Amino acid sequence: MTSAHPFKGNLDLGRLRDLIAQVGVEHIPFVRLETGTNLIGGQPHSLANLRELRAVCDEHGLLLVMDASLLSDNLWFIAEREEAEQGRTIAQIARDIADLCDIVYFSARKITCARGGGILIRDEEVYKRMRGLVPLYEGFLTYGGMSVREMEAMTVGLDELLDIDNICQGPQFIAHMVAELADRGVPVITPPGGLGCHVNAREFLPHLDPRQYPAGALAAAIYLTSGVRGMERGTLSEQRDEKGVEPIAEMELVRLAMPRRVFTLSQVNYAVDRISWLYSKRHLIGGLRWIEEPEVLRFFYGRLEPIGDWQDALVAEFRADFGDSL
Repeated sequence: MTSAHPFKGNLDLGRLRDLIAQVGVEHIPFVRLETGTNLIGGQPHSLANLRELRAVCDEHGLLLVMDASLLSDNLWFIAEREEAEQGRTIAQIARDIADLCDIVYFSARKITCARGGGILIRDEEVYKRMRGLVPLYEGFLTYGGMSVREMEAMTVGLDELLDIDNICQGPQFIAHMVAELADRGVPVITPPGGLGCHVNAREFLPHLDPRQYPAGALAAAIYLTSGVRGMERGTLSEQRDEKGVEPIAEMELVRLAMPRRVFTLSQVNYAVDRISWLYSKRHLIGGLRWIEEPEVLRFFYGRLEPIGDWQDALVAEFRADFGDSL
């Protein structure tokens, strides 16, 4: 959870080779890498790791697919942290990443601050194999698609992706928030990653059973006492298996996302102050239970309630300290 490793998002190439040997390359349709791994705290991969991964894929004839939704953060981290890439421009690093992948796809909301998304395909035969899936999931290619306005906004966002003065803001604000919370003893994921500051809910609330959804409870408690909205990334985001068994997530995180050019430093410092206060009152936070648990995408559509009346006790403590400041 806490370390100084600069590229915790690197793909384990040894385990990939072991998997290929175990199941056979014919049972692996592609290898996918997130450029900035969401579920482990927005941690980046290095360009060296991507080059080594490309070599493994070439050796076994595998497609290399990249989720580039968080590419801007990863570009910044490569430029800042990877010694071999020092002095190179963001555009040069981005060109290398694109050249190493067979398919690149992205959410435009994350990478360009526009609606929609994109899929970039290097090989025409792969494109022909994929285009038949479009009517099944998105509608036919000639149905209209994105508006010209959104395509223009996406183009501007992609241009800004190559501006180091633009893409540095989010990671720098995240690093500031992580450092400030860590100095106050609040358990956070280090080193600072992209996308947001990630609070370690399992260490924040060690008294809660994993099936009481510590990350979900902490996200609710943060909102109650600050108005700051975070997102659970833990067991609540898992899916029960066909027998109804619920897997316990390896990590319980609250993601406090920080897209570039959205928040001011004073807003970040406000969140640090409120979360630090909440940490001193963490014993008051209880768990959650389902009152409506859908079979599919439960963390999107489900509803939960507090176990007991801990939320009332927490709000009463807040008002004793701050009155009705919210």
